[in-house]
Amino acid sequence: MRWLLYLWASPTTLLGLLLGGVALLSGGRVQRRGGTLEFHGGWLGKLLASTPARATAMTVGHVILGRHPEGLDRCRSHERVHVRQAEWLGPLFLPAYFGASLWAVLRGKRLYEDNWFEVDARRRCLHAEFLDD
Repeated sequence: MRWLLYLWASPTTLLGLLLGGVALLSGGRVQRRGGTLEFHGGWLGKLLASTPARATAMTVGHVILGRHPEGLDRCRSHERVHVRQAEWLGPLFLPAYFGASLWAVLRGKRLYEDNWFEVDARRRCLHAEFLDD
């Protein structure tokens, strides 16, 4: 039944694969790990540094994009919570994620740190509710 989760999340994953493909074309690398593809290097360093949180890594469906392998190692558990969130929401994940950032800002909170998806990922990692494969 795992294939249904991949199918449900596939529109988001496709965007991640496109971003990862550009990373490969710009000198990046890819590895398969725990049911995801992890891309790092190439133009991803500049892309992630330009995000409001100056992210080390970012999840897009079943694709995790990172600045470098060390950053992926450090952020893997957190990012894999986002993979599960993308499996849960499928094509609604990205709109829901950005909506949660907007909702945080409208309530006078911080764009990234107070985004529900980020709070959930930090909580799950802190309480060991989610373990790496």
